[in-house]
Amino acid sequence: MGRRYDLIIFDWDGTLMDSVGRIVRCWQQAAEAMGLPEVAESAVRGIIGLSMSEAMTQLAPGLNEVEQTRFREQYRNLYADPTLAPTPVFDGVESLLTQLNEQGHKLAVATGKARHGLERAFGHSGIQHHFVGSRTACETASKPDPQMVLELCQEQGVTPARTLMVGDAWFDLEMGRRAGSESIGVSYGAGDTPHLMTAQPRAVIHHPLELLQWV
Repeated sequence: MGRRYDLIIFDWDGTLMDSVGRIVRCWQQAAEAMGLPEVAESAVRGIIGLSMSEAMTQLAPGLNEVEQTRFREQYRNLYADPTLAPTPVFDGVESLLTQLNEQGHKLAVATGKARHGLERAFGHSGIQHHFVGSRTACETASKPDPQMVLELCQEQGVTPARTLMVGDAWFDLEMGRRAGSESIGVSYGAGDTPHLMTAQPRAVIHHPLELLQWV
């Protein structure tokens, strides 16, 4: 049986990289440093994958432009602290990407990270060579707008119908749906299965290697 998908697009944080805990801690610490109200872990988990601008709109409304810049810098410095160990990719991710490449799938990344953040994560993870393309939130519309998916499809010469979006958040899957692509949710990142299912994915998987059953 042939491939169901020619292009598989992955979210990054909480889908490929086990970085949710670090994101939550850094966001909470940045908010504390600026004297903002305490933000619950569940609230931070709910914005992981959005652009920083959209995340601040939801979790820190009312900040002026100067304060937004300060918050970005606080968060960025905390997350990039060189004394912290690099966040790892999830167990099974390297094997998954290798097998998908061997099967002839094109792989790409669509993330709420800024470009500099994704490039740093690529360098730490050692998995950049698996991907033919990527889009970050600073380069195009934030999720769940379908633009990231549509741009990657156009770039790779693949139709949305032959593309799969994989992510751990509702807006990852909704982005794929709006683009005309199918999606698969992952339960081991920031989102929970009931919420992921509201975006009508084909399935929700519980380990990276389970994706091989659906492609």
